[in-house]
Amino acid sequence: MARFVVTRLALALAVALAVSIIAFLLLRLSGDVATALAGEGAQQADIEAVRKIYGLDRPVIVQYGEWLWRVMSGDFGTSLYFKTDVASLVLSKLPTTLVLGLSSLVFSLLIAIPLGIIAALYRNSLIDRLALGLAVIGQALPNFFFALLLIMVFSITLRWLPVSGSGTWKHFVMPTIALGYYAAPAFMRLIRAGMIEVLSADYVRTARAKGLPARLVIFKHALRNAIVPVVALTAVQLGFLLGGSVVIETIFALDGLGYLAYQSIANKDFPVMQVVVLLLSLVYVGLTLMADIANAWLDPRIRVA
Repeated sequence: MARFVVTRLALALAVALAVSIIAFLLLRLSGDVATALAGEGAQQADIEAVRKIYGLDRPVIVQYGEWLWRVMSGDFGTSLYFKTDVASLVLSKLPTTLVLGLSSLVFSLLIAIPLGIIAALYRNSLIDRLALGLAVIGQALPNFFFALLLIMVFSITLRWLPVSGSGTWKHFVMPTIALGYYAAPAFMRLIRAGMIEVLSADYVRTARAKGLPARLVIFKHALRNAIVPVVALTAVQLGFLLGGSVVIETIFALDGLGYLAYQSIANKDFPVMQVVVLLLSLVYVGLTLMADIANAWLDPRIRVA
């Protein structure tokens, strides 16, 4: 187990390093940092002076090495737009995104697990087809469009929920539904497929032959084994929800990392953009690593392989 963890940890660090390099290069290609630092209306001489002062005239690989060294030393730079320390700015927005991501994940699981179990128990029936239909609609319907529909119904028509902000729990209801509903179909299909496979296994037939209650057979014997692949998908989906919250936070004006990323892109705030991309990438890689370790602990066959 220790060897498995060390191998996965080394792979995760390599992936995180590769992501930081790609993100740094892509952000450099998206615009001229010196022009953004010099401000609108700056003369070419001023731009060249800024480029020399901040070392932007040096090779990109040298700039990346210096940036990575500063980040590892805890220096994330200063925001060009907000005029404050990037680290404190990002950390102040992180709780909102974490609350949105976790609540969306819980909401998607509350939908997916019952639907997946029912669809597997009534395979090829009308109930199964309805569940699969909801899954198809969930993935086909863009979350930003679904979010606008929620606003029209619950904010404009019924006036039950606030349109924007993050002051109370009511502000998170519609963003949670809009983001979580989009992640539910993947869980539902995986649970359905796992339950169908497990319900036909010999040990489940034996449990039924012994006269065990159907509820005990389904939840203790079948679901316990069918839920193992969901662990890995949960980590991946949580990373997706955290990284994909940019659109939802922008629509509902939630004061989180997603909305901060949108503001940084709109105002060419490169230091903030780099740290947000790096942080979300590290979170995604870390969650995937935790999922691999959890799966290896739950299923010894993975460790042997």
